[in-house]
Amino acid sequence: MKRSLAREIVETIALTLIIFVVIHFAVQSYRVQGISMQPGLHSDEYVLVNKIAYIFHQPDRGDIIVFHYPLDTTQDFIKRVIGLPGDTITVNSNTVWVDGVKLNEPYVSAEANSEGMTWKVPPGNYFVMGDNRPYSDDSRSWGYVPQSDLVGKAVLLYWPVSDFELLNTYPTVFANVK
Repeated sequence: MKRSLAREIVETIALTLIIFVVIHFAVQSYRVQGISMQPGLHSDEYVLVNKIAYIFHQPDRGDIIVFHYPLDTTQDFIKRVIGLPGDTITVNSNTVWVDGVKLNEPYVSAEANSEGMTWKVPPGNYFVMGDNRPYSDDSRSWGYVPQSDLVGKAVLLYWPVSDFELLNTYPTVFANVK
């Protein structure tokens, strides 16, 4: 009887450790800092990041991603993917085009872009923008996010509990972009 109980305890501890390790490598909590993703995400909210989301496929346009800031990889940022490798992004003061398709972006709090800027996203890189365009430090100012700097896909806002929701990637916004 004692031997059976000891075995149950060891098995439970081993299973707990395995679950902990799997969760640790697959999921991460991220604290939103700043106002660049408003109105969807606010400072001091917490999101759950799927760290294995991009092992088998690349990000999609509209995904909200956490990544190492390319100019200082000790910092992590959160932004929305606008352009994939090979895309041409064009902006004016109030509109964004991806490969010639004008985006109708319901998630943007306020438009604010440099007039007449165009970028061609190089292979293995992504063009990201914050939803609060006047207050977002993003690809418009410092360039592209290399695939190697991706941490994962933000999928769930879980704190505060009153704001609990799955994060919307707005696939219809990008549906006409080929």
